[in-house]
This record gives sequence, structure tokens and C-alpha cells, in this order.
Amino acid sequence: MARAALLVLADGRFPAGGHAHSGGAEAAVKAGRITDAPSLEEFCRGRLHTSGLVAAALAAAAVLGADPGELDAAADARTPSPALRAAARRLGRQLLRAARVTWPSAELDAVARRFPKGAHQPVVLGLAARAAGLAPEDAAHCAVYESVSGPATATVRLLSLDPFDATGVLARLAPELDRVADCAVEAARRVADEGVDALPAASAPLLEVGAQWHADWPVRLFAS
Repeated sequence: MARAALLVLADGRFPAGGHAHSGGAEAAVKAGRITDAPSLEEFCRGRLHTSGLVAAALAAAAVLGADPGELDAAADARTPSPALRAAARRLGRQLLRAARVTWPSAELDAVARRFPKGAHQPVVLGLAARAAGLAPEDAAHCAVYESVSGPATATVRLLSLDPFDATGVLARLAPELDRVADCAVEAARRVADEGVDALPAASAPLLEVGAQWHADWPVRLFAS
């Protein structure tokens, strides 16, 4: 296993399209729910324990060899917002393009044919990690980190928040990221015996509502 591949996959400069998405932060800023570093931290904590947990479990399950179609359907069922489903598939399509060039794989090629409009991003993330020779724990850590780093980075632009303060938020959340990733992998390991219903289905209604509201804005900095 080339552990350094995790650094490539998790790097914000990896051309997977994540820089164009705020993870719900733009809508939260507009609604007044994120105004400073402490409120950003609470927003990221909530996202971590809901959508972050779900994404990490899906990604870990993909590394472990669960059927991508079943995982994609499970992701759909856990994403009520049509806007978020569309964003997840756009991100999945872009990530798959980047991963197929970076870690050529017959499995990734097959997924591209199976999902011409894109599979959910966490599923593709797990498949990319698998192609890179990474472990389910690696994919889960990548997913939980993305769940908080996206909003933190976006808030620097949206609020002119001090980048040091935004990075401090991520550092304080690090122990929780580890715990959520461990929980996600534990759930993913049960999929072989129990099916995709073993995966967490933690809900984040404000993220879903905010995504639909944000999708209707005539002018916005981020795609989601």
C-alpha cells in the first residue's frame, strides 16, 4: 500500500472539482448561521457527524468491495435534496475523471460506463482509494476531512475569515474526525453480512433545505 497516495487524493489541489463547492457554507453564511470561527466550528461539527459520517461509511464500503450500484442507491436514499444529489453526482463524475488518469483501473473504467452521468462522490472516492491501493480507513479519513475542510476554506472567501482561524477550526476538530472515521469503517465492514442498511443514515435537514434554497439563487460564489 502506498500511503502517500492518500495525500494526493486528499489534496485540495487534486482536480476533483471540490473547490467549486462550499459544502453548504454559502447558504449558512447567508442565513446568518456562520458568522465567525466559533460558529464555523459548530457548523463543521454538525456536518461531520451527519453527512461526513455517511460519506465516510460509503467510501469505506466501496474500498471493501461492496457493489457500487448498491452503494449509489444507498447514497441516493440518504440524500433527500435533489440539489445535493445532483451536486454529489457532478463531483463524482469529476473525481472519476481525475482518478482514472491518476490510478488507471479496469474497475474505475467499468464504473464510468455504468454511471455515465456520475455516481455519488463518496462512492467514487472509495473506488479511487481502492484503485490507489489505500485502505478503508484511508478513504474514511479522506471523506471526513473533506466534509469539514470544504466549508472552512469557503468561509475564508465568504466572510474574509482569517485563514489561521479557519485552520484552527480544522485542528480542533481533528480528534472527532478520527472517531467518526473509525465509526464509519466499523459500519462499512458490516455491509458484507448485513447489506447497505448497515451503513449510517444520519440526517442534516438544514443542509438539505439550505441546498435547495441555494440552488435557486441567481448569483452565488459556489455551486453548492
